[in-house]
Amino acid sequence: MFTRFACAFFGVVLMALLGSCGMGDDGLTMENIRGGEKRATLSPTLFTGKSARSYKVAKEIPEVLDGLYCYCDCKKHSGHKSLLTCYVDRHAEYCPVCMDEALVASKLHKEGMDALEIRRKIDKRFASKRH
Repeated sequence: MFTRFACAFFGVVLMALLGSCGMGDDGLTMENIRGGEKRATLSPTLFTGKSARSYKVAKEIPEVLDGLYCYCDCKKHSGHKSLLTCYVDRHAEYCPVCMDEALVASKLHKEGMDALEIRRKIDKRFASKRH
């Protein structure tokens, strides 16, 4: 009887611990969403309008953008590591998907969401907009 109770108790504790590690049904965790981009992003002062705003976001929250898949699919056609890679050169300047993703990510970050929550929201919103 005690052994059954102990097993059940430890099972519940283990499930609670695993559930609090930040892994959802999608298998994403804070550790596995990073793209690994290490290069510096371009200065927002090189751009105007929406481009400048999105390059400013890349400077402000690079750790968030490095955790986002870029839905212009530049990972496939240009070898990019993450959305952040779009901002180490002029790629994002001409891509409305890159700019929109960065600006939405900034808004969600300002609302208090962490990188994992932002990733899930971006995935849900932009997956249908692939080129």
